[in-house]
Amino acid sequence: MARAKGQLQGTALDSGGSLGHVRYMMEVLFYHLEHQPLERVLPNLIERALERGWRAVVQAGSQERVEALDTLLWTYREESFLPHGTKRDGNPAEQPVYLTDGEDNPNGSTVRFLVDGAAAGALEGYTRLVYLFDGRDAAAVAKARELWRRAKDAGCATTYWQQSSEGRWENKA
Repeated sequence: MARAKGQLQGTALDSGGSLGHVRYMMEVLFYHLEHQPLERVLPNLIERALERGWRAVVQAGSQERVEALDTLLWTYREESFLPHGTKRDGNPAEQPVYLTDGEDNPNGSTVRFLVDGAAAGALEGYTRLVYLFDGRDAAAVAKARELWRRAKDAGCATTYWQQSSEGRWENKA
């Protein structure tokens, strides 16, 4: 069966459990972290999503990391916090940002952030997937390259962002 441009079906992107099935055009953004850690980058990206009126899911690689991100988003800046919740907090449908280590999307998000090598399952309903990876970790870089290739092969709109030495983001592809 032929696959339409932008479809992520079968093994187009989900080989090895990396990405799931989607039946529409999805934008996939890659953030190559080199000069700032995830803890500095992720809150800013979430802020931008919320400023656009988007809901987001952040999928981490473990429950321990979800708990660390939960604390981070409450305390990352003295003068503000990012409204969010986890399954422990209840009312997930009301959370503008939901943190998880699973494939759930209880708040109806259209943006999914994948951190710490988290592997997404079904991606239906998402318009944007944001994959953040540690540029100092050879295995993480190799995985990101493979996901980039699969996203391109599936016809997804892909963007690659890399940090300059000054910490600014540069669109490299």
